[in-house]
Amino acid sequence: MTPIHVVGIGLEGLQGLAATVQQILHSATLLVGSDRHLQLIPEGDTPRLSLGNFNASLKAIQNHLDTTPNPQVVILTSGDPLFYGLGRWLLEVFTPDQLTFHPHLSAVQLAFSRLKLPWQDAVIYSAHGRDLAGLVPLLQRGVEKIAIYTDGEANIAAISRLYQALQVPVAYRAWVCQALGSAEEAILPWDLAQPVTGLPPVHPLNLVVLLRQPQRLPPREQPILGLGDDQFFTFEDRPSLMTKREVRVLVLAELALTGTVEIVWDIGAGTGSVAVEIARLAPQATVYAIEKTAIGFQLIERNRKAFGLTNLIPLQGTAPQCLRDLPPPNRVFIGGSGAQLLANLDYCWCHLKAGGRLVLAIATLEHQGQVLRWCQTHQINPQVLQVQLSRSVPLGQGHRLHPLNPVTLITLPQG
Repeated sequence: MTPIHVVGIGLEGLQGLAATVQQILHSATLLVGSDRHLQLIPEGDTPRLSLGNFNASLKAIQNHLDTTPNPQVVILTSGDPLFYGLGRWLLEVFTPDQLTFHPHLSAVQLAFSRLKLPWQDAVIYSAHGRDLAGLVPLLQRGVEKIAIYTDGEANIAAISRLYQALQVPVAYRAWVCQALGSAEEAILPWDLAQPVTGLPPVHPLNLVVLLRQPQRLPPREQPILGLGDDQFFTFEDRPSLMTKREVRVLVLAELALTGTVEIVWDIGAGTGSVAVEIARLAPQATVYAIEKTAIGFQLIERNRKAFGLTNLIPLQGTAPQCLRDLPPPNRVFIGGSGAQLLANLDYCWCHLKAGGRLVLAIATLEHQGQVLRWCQTHQINPQVLQVQLSRSVPLGQGHRLHPLNPVTLITLPQG
């Protein structure tokens, strides 16, 4: 038998432990744990060591092992000691031959069982003792199920503020699973989009579960310019794959739409976010949103219907071939072309009406170089705008800047 037993325990205390584990507790020569865990075990003759200063506690445990005949140290911890628990730290101090682990149900297991949700596809993130920075990419990717270990700082209020600051185009339903396994157990449903001022008091021992919801239709009232990213239907597996609001506003400024603009082409339209903004700003114009993927085409149509736009026409096809039957444009936006970039540039420039403008959003250095060389060959003087933007997101009691992907806007005025 190993000299150290690491026992996972729930808030229900001794009665939640198997009989074999209870026997190990009764045979212990030293009982170690936090004050909260030690209070779960009835008082007896076994000496107790409260885990305060970790290094000092480890020295006391080692001294007990060295000076006690047939020592049997029991260390109490929450849930599964090897799942975001004390087990990892103990394995750095003691050899595996000295340790035996007795896992209890983890808070994640209890939470998903209470919510009656399968969780084999859930992503687990621990913000206990650290910030929520690691949660950012999970929200941006639109991970379907997320379980978050919280603490006093990284709590449901902080998670809500982070979600709202990121403006991700994904809706989440949240549950705050509190004091699981105890008489105080409670489940609080919560909408991350709600103001945190409406949050009721929450038990300090809690785990937050997020479940992605079907995308919402935009509300009736919208700004004239600069729609929120969360107002568009977008790709389920890549919800952040769209022209971000701040970049979209700059694209619209570079297009310099006027009341005389009649025809606009949006090539590589993706979700149609830019095309939607153009169609709303220039209701007299017909906006053609060209997208080669079937799912992108469907998203553009959903967004068109959601905003009630009759002057936006989605087209599925590969440019420049699918542009042949379209009327010549006054404005062109190229947001995505891939290998067809230069072919699209040639075709669009030749068909752009006098006084028109062509704007490209370039994400890679290679494409930027191709466009600038093309401009030099055609003796065109481009207007180049390098866009590097950051959004503020909460960090503890303050804020930090979270960068958006950089993009280069290249504007070519015709005539």
